Amino acid sequence: MAEPIAIWHADHVRFARLLDVVERELAAFHAGGQPDYALLLDIVHYLRHYPDRFHHPREDVAFARLVERDPAMALPVARRLQEHRVIAAAGEELLAVVQAVVEGALIERSAVEAAAATYLVYYRHHLTAEEAHVVPRAAKVLTAEDWAAVAAAAAPSLDPLFGEASEARYRELRRQIALEAEKPDTG
Repeated sequence: MAEPIAIWHADHVRFARLLDVVERELAAFHAGGQPDYALLLDIVHYLRHYPDRFHHPREDVAFARLVERDPAMALPVARRLQEHRVIAAAGEELLAVVQAVVEGALIERSAVEAAAATYLVYYRHHLTAEEAHVVPRAAKVLTAEDWAAVAAAAAPSLDPLFGEASEARYRELRRQIALEAEKPDTG
C-alpha cells in the first residue's frame, strides 16, 4: 500500500514544483520582465498531457474504489473530479495564450497574467485538497487489491519528464527544476 500512496504523493510534489516555476515566471512577467515562454510552454504542455494519460487514470481507479469502500467520500471525490475538468480547461487556455505569444501574436499582458493566475490558483487548490482529504482517507480504507488495480491503471515510469525514458523536449525544464532544487528554502 505504501508504494502507490508514495507515487501519488510524489506526482503531486512534482506538479507543485512545476507550478512554482510557472509562478516564478509569472512574477517576472508581472514585474515587467520577460518570462521564458518556451519553458512555460513545456511546463503547461507536460501538466496538460502527463496527468491525463498516467496520473488521473490511477486516481480514477483509486477514487472509484474509495467511494465503494467509504460512500461518505462521494462528494469530495466528485469535487476533485470536477476540478480535473476545470484545471484541464484552464490549462488549455493558458497553453493557447502562451503558444500564441511564442508564435509572435500580440497578447495583452493582462490576458497572459489572468490565464496563468487562474491556472495556478485552481491547480494549487486541487493539490492541497487531494493531499488533505482524499489521499489520507484512501491510505486508510483501500485494500492491497485496490492498490494493485490503481497501479495497473498506468505505469509511472512512462513519465516523459521525471520517468526513466524522459523526452528530449523537456531537457531545459529538467535543468530548471534541478536549479530550483538547489536553491535554499527561504520560506
